[in-house]
Amino acid sequence: MSKEAQRLPHWDLTNVYKSLESDDFEADFGLLGSHLDELDRMVEEHGIGELEGPPDNLGDTGVALDSFIKKLNEMLRLRATLEAYIYGFVTTDSYNKTAARRMSELEKVGIRARKILVRFEAWIGSLESSLDAISENAPVTKEHRVALADIAEESRFRMETALEDLASELVVSGGGAMWKLQGTVTSQLKMPFENTDGKTEELPITVIRNMSNSPDPDVRKRAYETELEGYERAREPVAFALNSVKGTAITLAKRRGYESVLEKTLQQNRMDRETLDALLSSMKESFPAFRRYFQSKAKKLGKQKLPWWDLFAPTGTAELTYSWDEARAFIVEQFGTFTGELADFAANAFEKRWIDAEPRDGKTGGAYCMRVPKVDESRILANFDGSFDQVSTLAHELGHGFHNHCQIGLPRLRSGSPMPLAETASIFCETIITNAALSTAPDDAKLGILENQLVNGSQVIVDIYSRFLFESEVVRRREDAELSADDFCEIMLDSQRQTYGDGLDQDHLNKYMWLWKPHYYSHDLSFYNFPYAFGLLFGLGVYAIYQDQGDAFIPRYVELLRSTGEGKIPDLASRYGIDVRAKSFWDASIEVLRKQIDQYCALDD
Repeated sequence: MSKEAQRLPHWDLTNVYKSLESDDFEADFGLLGSHLDELDRMVEEHGIGELEGPPDNLGDTGVALDSFIKKLNEMLRLRATLEAYIYGFVTTDSYNKTAARRMSELEKVGIRARKILVRFEAWIGSLESSLDAISENAPVTKEHRVALADIAEESRFRMETALEDLASELVVSGGGAMWKLQGTVTSQLKMPFENTDGKTEELPITVIRNMSNSPDPDVRKRAYETELEGYERAREPVAFALNSVKGTAITLAKRRGYESVLEKTLQQNRMDRETLDALLSSMKESFPAFRRYFQSKAKKLGKQKLPWWDLFAPTGTAELTYSWDEARAFIVEQFGTFTGELADFAANAFEKRWIDAEPRDGKTGGAYCMRVPKVDESRILANFDGSFDQVSTLAHELGHGFHNHCQIGLPRLRSGSPMPLAETASIFCETIITNAALSTAPDDAKLGILENQLVNGSQVIVDIYSRFLFESEVVRRREDAELSADDFCEIMLDSQRQTYGDGLDQDHLNKYMWLWKPHYYSHDLSFYNFPYAFGLLFGLGVYAIYQDQGDAFIPRYVELLRSTGEGKIPDLASRYGIDVRAKSFWDASIEVLRKQIDQYCALDD
């Protein structure tokens, strides 16, 4: 691992800025301030904010709205670039004090941006009934008409402007700071671990977590025990962080007029409760099938029950492993079977070092993809260990990058995606790789590939449902009082028992899933769990359409990815004949996984 790790790339950010303190970075940081100054001036000049009645002159309003939207898009693009650049250092080196300081500086500037956005959203809400008329002679407004409708609806959930200003300032040092605490504590956590050669060394917890994929059952078990022991040391400050995050989320949701934190999340995602209920119902009905998979895996491993540390254990007589160059070649080649544009995108990402692949001390665990607007590129964080799971993860994150690529040229207010649709391209790309591996691998390795697919599927369906139950209960109880670390552990174990059931050894679950998952630690992004299930099943549904329609579907697929920043999810899906409010759609996608489970279980000795 160590020799391979030395050859793994760190991402290159030098085409964005030379450094965190270089002249070009300082110039853009100053330019961001100038943009904000200009927007503040426009707010005052045009009376931007909540209006008492319709405007007197729609023509003048259209001119003001067009100019404001153009400047707002410029500011948002630059701010997103600076944030991505700094985040690229924060997440790969939590010891970097310059990056931490720069992030803090940007957050303070962000308070000004947030205040401007609050006034803009209130303005759009007041203009809602006049927007069609205004758009007739205001080309920029017309271009943003769908996005403005989304903003107008969201404006209903706002406090008075002065209170929104106060909230913007307080969350920086309150709930908004807690994701940094969780990230810093977990990324810097190291534990002694004895290698197979008998040598003990201090290893980052991210490296120890990757050992869950080890073919050695003793290594997996000791890694699990070491990981939980490490979390015991970190539990109190992280429990404090989680209490702060959820307390902030609850308070702000109530103050802004949402019925609940969950309703706020649905509104953010442009999704309705009918869609969520259909999705969750289909997921819950699939649990017996996934429990059969867990039981079959236990049998294949020679055990009566599957303990947590064997959830990611490889099975089969042969394990697929890849060098970095092999992973790169395989992904690019298979992406090319879909479209040359996707293959060229991936090849460019590898060649230009858009990927940070090496697990190391101070680097956050897991994987993500971020957009860097200034250069119309993405950057991908991974923790590559040579397993097929990590190859699949790379394909997944490159899918996110391709989604960003499809939106190049769109203004900031029209780009992006709600969380559920954000997984569409990533799941699509992951499916390409998995199908290719199943068709090209030797027979003795196919079980391992199928295993990888079901490991991911069970995580996104079963484990995600447990996280939804966990967060729902935490929010319910946090309304009355703070929770202890023991409380969080108790709720997590109960959630896992409800979902995994008799599929796992009930004496060996993971009570600290709440501690290391960063998804719980954003005060403004609650319930970052069910969107993954939505994304998996929606992505499988979209891939099924591609299989049915062939190359003719490719332009429509690119169009879908380009349009995810605007409109409600049910409306967007309906353009492609998909009814996300119908449980039958989700059942059909889960049937793909159910058939894989049947195939897997049939391979029992």
